[in-house]
Amino acid sequence: MNDTEFLKRINDYAEQVMADIDPQKTPVSQQLEQLRPIMQEIADEEGASLDDIFIRYMDAASLFAMKRENEFQEIIKDLE
Repeated sequence: MNDTEFLKRINDYAEQVMADIDPQKTPVSQQLEQLRPIMQEIADEEGASLDDIFIRYMDAASLFAMKRENEFQEIIKDLE
């Protein structure tokens, strides 16, 4: 599974189980605990450790956020 599919799968799950959670008021550790079941499922499927899946998720999410920020900056630059 590529990183885009990987991140989408976790994010889709997060939307279901964390719909009522305010990310600004909920500690990250609690948010990650909510994601543990899907991360464990993926770990089992890929024969990886839960820690490896967590690290992959954090890396993929960071890269995605950076990509979105760069795209936003390009839009802003084009508007100027």
